[in-house]
Amino acid sequence: MSAASRRDALLALLGDLPSCDAPLTARVVEAGEHDGYWLEKLELDLNGIEPVPAFFVRPLAAEGRLPTVVYHHAHGGKHALGKNELLDSHAGVLLDEPYARTLTRAGYAALCIDAWCFGQRNHTSEHDTFKAMLLRGQVLWGMMVFDALRAVDYLHTRDDVDTARIGTMGFSMGSLASWWLAALEPRIKACAEMCCLVDYATLVDAGKLSEHNFYCYVPGLLKHFNTADIVSLIAPRAHLACVGEQDPKAPLEGVDRIDAQLRDAYAQAGAPEDWQLMRFDCAHVETPAMRAAVMEFLKRQL
Repeated sequence: MSAASRRDALLALLGDLPSCDAPLTARVVEAGEHDGYWLEKLELDLNGIEPVPAFFVRPLAAEGRLPTVVYHHAHGGKHALGKNELLDSHAGVLLDEPYARTLTRAGYAALCIDAWCFGQRNHTSEHDTFKAMLLRGQVLWGMMVFDALRAVDYLHTRDDVDTARIGTMGFSMGSLASWWLAALEPRIKACAEMCCLVDYATLVDAGKLSEHNFYCYVPGLLKHFNTADIVSLIAPRAHLACVGEQDPKAPLEGVDRIDAQLRDAYAQAGAPEDWQLMRFDCAHVETPAMRAAVMEFLKRQL
């Protein structure tokens, strides 16, 4: 089966999704200098159901089209935080310097949207949203991934984005969103993700399904795809996975399964060097060494 056919099959598991042909609009709510970079507060129409608030940041002195990162925020039960993680970080989990400063200082633009039930979209509980979507034939994770796919469409409308150099990154839930987006969206050039390269079958076998909230579970997924099957769809594009060796959310036996299959997939694609798994002596947190590895990866790839 071709990669395109496998992507279609994966999308088909994500419930009844909105149409990708619906008009995509953007409204600038506010724009100006913020914390040493340019910040645009946006309201995007990505799904035709509800507005999607977003932040777009870029270096102040930037000219022309910039390499751009689709940044996905984490979960952590912090539903009020959402996209603000890009500007204000995630105390106790991510480093003190928010990625908006780290990325713009290095010359990148970045876009971060509020996922369903987070930030300015935290008007209905995650539980109620999940249940209501199921009743309508939708899957919460599918709707989250759909918005991320449409966010890439939005970046392609901007004249300050180098559409040949769009990457994606995130931590925890942001990691999941990053590798799902890169797998389903061939226009993503590189994926850097931290602390959620999780093998679903290993969670079942190890009795650790409760390590992740229900938002990310997809009905029938393991009948058709394991995690490595999904992540293999990124090959031969560059992919850096950072894992904590004491992270209970991504058991190492599952990481090892994924690594073995990905090594084979990238070798068959003729790009063995573009799959990179880095292990860190930590739990479910970002370390300085991890951030340095992510920024070095982005420098090489974007």
